[in-house]
Amino acid sequence: MTNDIEIEKEIQAKGLNAPRVPLNEVNAAVERIEYLVVQRPGGTTSTFVHAYLDGKFYLASGHSACVDPSNFNAEIGERIAKGKAEQAARDKLWELMGFQRWAIVTGK
Repeated sequence: MTNDIEIEKEIQAKGLNAPRVPLNEVNAAVERIEYLVVQRPGGTTSTFVHAYLDGKFYLASGHSACVDPSNFNAEIGERIAKGKAEQAARDKLWELMGFQRWAIVTGK
């Protein structure tokens, strides 16, 4: 899987300078994300991590669960769910910021 840094290097190397969302802007927005962890809601074996921009605007969630309650581990569950939430939130930021940039460029 190609990561954002590799893609950014390729964009720069190819001189693709038309309006776009630069990586540093996405990274700055990622720094503003706050996470809410919910462990074992309703007695389940699930862990949910919800990502909010500035602690207020919902971006995404991550989820983990185990088959047997005796295997539940809060630390592992949170790490898995947060990793999923982080990636989903980053993807959502690319989408939202891309749409915003497109609307500005096109005047729509």
